[in-house]
Amino acid sequence: MADADSTTGEEADKPVSKNTDLPVRLASAAVMVGVSCIALWLGGWFWIAFVALLAGLVLWEWNLLAKAFAKSPLTEVLWLFFGAIYVGGAALAMVEVRQSYVPFFMLIGFILPVIAVDVGAYFAGRAIGGPKIAPKISPSKTWAGLGGGIVAASVVAICVQYFFPEAGHFGEVSPDGFGFANLVGPLAAGTLIAVLAQAGDFFESWMKRRAGAKDSGKLIPGHGGVFDRLDGFIAVFFVLACTRIFLG
Repeated sequence: MADADSTTGEEADKPVSKNTDLPVRLASAAVMVGVSCIALWLGGWFWIAFVALLAGLVLWEWNLLAKAFAKSPLTEVLWLFFGAIYVGGAALAMVEVRQSYVPFFMLIGFILPVIAVDVGAYFAGRAIGGPKIAPKISPSKTWAGLGGGIVAASVVAICVQYFFPEAGHFGEVSPDGFGFANLVGPLAAGTLIAVLAQAGDFFESWMKRRAGAKDSGKLIPGHGGVFDRLDGFIAVFFVLACTRIFLG
């Protein structure tokens, strides 16, 4: 589950390289995607163990960041407690969703839209640029990039709704067929996913700036830390977990 960067994302905050690490980045991305797809396909305890491993690595990086900027032992403990709830809630949602859907439906309905946010933000940010959202937190995240992420996620959601209505991801399709009314659910979902994914990206950027860190870690060659790759996914799945807990 690799999180593609954008000019509205983490990589735009770093010095521009001459792509000397591109082969390493591509190789790392291929391994991450391959392992993630295998675990998703196997499901069961394989998926649970995979999600638990990712959650543990993110929490480890979270704790290092929190320790770097916490002003007191009590503040550090509070940050660690919040991290356990935030990351743990997202992990539980990932497990619950996999138990509720076949691998393909989870991939197209829950994972692909988040990836689309980053892809859309990358191209829109590069092509349009324009005003920054919060330059003090992440200097290169633009409103155009966010708009591109919304469009990309919404297009994915519409395609899923049209071609795989039986999955029931974004509302029911009318017996008379796919019509304008059926666009409301996918458009709303695409917008919400994009906003949440970008919010997760902003939040992680804010933590790193407070800690004076360039990356959350160095575990993934060419990509930084696990938290760097999963910040958007964690935000989306955490809100999904809260929604299922409070709304049923």
